[in-house]
Amino acid sequence: MNETGDGTIPKSTVPTTLDQRLRSLLGAIYPDLDSKSLARAVTEAFWPEKRGRRQRPRKPSNNLWSQADALIITYGNSIRDGQHKPLDLLRDFLETRMSGVVNGVHILPFFPFTSDDGFAVTDYWKVDPTLGDWPDISRIGEKFSLMSDMVLNHVSSQGAWFNAYRQGQAPFDKFFVEASPDDDLTAVVRPRTTPLLQEIETTMGMRHIWCTFSHDQVDLNFRNPEVLLEILRIIRFHIDQGVRIIRLDAVAFIWKEPGTPSIHMPQTHAIVKLMRVLADYAAEKVILLTETNVPKAENLSYFGRRDEAHMVYNFPLPPLVLHAMLSGNVRHLRRWMRSMPPAPLGCAYFNFTASHDGIGMRPAEGLLPQDEIDRMIGTIRKIGGLVSMRSLPGGGEAPYEINCAYFDAMSRTFEGEEALKIDRFLCSQTIIMSLEGIPAFYIHSMVATSNDHEAVERRGMNRAINRHVWDYPELRALLDDPTSHHAEVLQALQSRLTLRARQPGFHPNATQLTLQLDDRVLGVWRQSLDRTQSIFALHNVSPEPVEMDSFSLNLIADEDWSDLISGDSIDPDGTILLAPYQCRWISNVT
Repeated sequence: MNETGDGTIPKSTVPTTLDQRLRSLLGAIYPDLDSKSLARAVTEAFWPEKRGRRQRPRKPSNNLWSQADALIITYGNSIRDGQHKPLDLLRDFLETRMSGVVNGVHILPFFPFTSDDGFAVTDYWKVDPTLGDWPDISRIGEKFSLMSDMVLNHVSSQGAWFNAYRQGQAPFDKFFVEASPDDDLTAVVRPRTTPLLQEIETTMGMRHIWCTFSHDQVDLNFRNPEVLLEILRIIRFHIDQGVRIIRLDAVAFIWKEPGTPSIHMPQTHAIVKLMRVLADYAAEKVILLTETNVPKAENLSYFGRRDEAHMVYNFPLPPLVLHAMLSGNVRHLRRWMRSMPPAPLGCAYFNFTASHDGIGMRPAEGLLPQDEIDRMIGTIRKIGGLVSMRSLPGGGEAPYEINCAYFDAMSRTFEGEEALKIDRFLCSQTIIMSLEGIPAFYIHSMVATSNDHEAVERRGMNRAINRHVWDYPELRALLDDPTSHHAEVLQALQSRLTLRARQPGFHPNATQLTLQLDDRVLGVWRQSLDRTQSIFALHNVSPEPVEMDSFSLNLIADEDWSDLISGDSIDPDGTILLAPYQCRWISNVT
């Protein structure tokens, strides 16, 4: 492709049609193959019989979402009763407890699997029969925006694909990444401490297979375009079943080359761009979310130039919010927020504090001093939390994630203070509601689940501490009991999320400015896209009352200001009192 003298591509040569854009990207991914025939194969894989394709792509805009958008994250069997299908119980919970509170649900891998609680998939085309079936998934998708996992990097070592590979059956004989112990693999970035290569016996002889995560999770070979085509067929099938948000799990690792870190490779970004092109031309509103638990710059790179992911996880939030709540100081959280650029047009941040995984520590690298990280880990261990490690290039280990239910992580502070746990927890979750982006809440945060130490002992894995399975009758009884902390937390979160959904100042792309206030108070100014509503969101992360002058917010004097949460009127020339862990949404529009 020709370039101008300054290295840019002339407008006349920028790919414009679907075929041109696909051929350009496929040429970058597979330079030795015929991009024309590959582009045809891609369109046939994603649009069988050419159905459901737009004539023109969607243009980047902020109309894909609104302030009413919020999601709950859950396993398909987080609630059970021994009689009904777990997916039916989940639907009942969503419709009775979450309707009008959240409008989206991320159901973690609901496919047949062999390990890692669903992330070692044996068959992407089926629903785990212990959960239900596709009609059960589709029924949930009729009332809630449905997110599913496309586990891109690997499949189960016990699935049909890998069994066919071991038998030398085409096309699966080239579906997996082979390497040699003699290859230079010292620079490969690892999220685990297990050996990277696994020696296995095949009809072709002994082979060493690349396993980024575990030996039951064998890495797919995207150097083979047939792998990409099969993944696109699966994504299309999921969309046809009602899925509208595709979570690209472990996407950063999908392209491997010995002698390199084998993470965030140029071909990886080109594959995400290709998927974005397909999403932009899809008749359905399809949103891509990349899951990249890495430091800030690497994570933000998956926005591309508004041509990769629609959303990226805001991975620094869980450890930084945790640190703020434990220390009673927002200095590090605020510094990071001030350095975060607004999401590009047509893109949004995916904000959360807790998920099925632990609280990732890699995103805290360079954001928290090591002594503060050590204090966090020490405090979490005192309340019964755990720490998982990762291997470092060249040897050694470092903390990869903290394993602890976020509700229990609020049990005490650095100073040992154990009072006001619920207030501390609600403050942490309200922060997520207040920030630019789309908020998501783990089901165990919604219902204030505590650490499940019995599951850790029984299952032999740290992450089980935060993957409790509720007996549904028991959970319903607790949520109906106004004296239980489960009911108190859920009702408070329901109230604030319902309130938030009505505020245009909380649109995912509304203007955000981080305020320089008392170190105990995280303050942000949000302004609606039409500039009619301002919200000053204040969060006292300390166990101490904080008094501040209203003029520090520069409230417009001739407008009426009130706290949306409490209903209190706010005098622009007076003072604002924040009780311990109190949050205020001070707005000129009620």
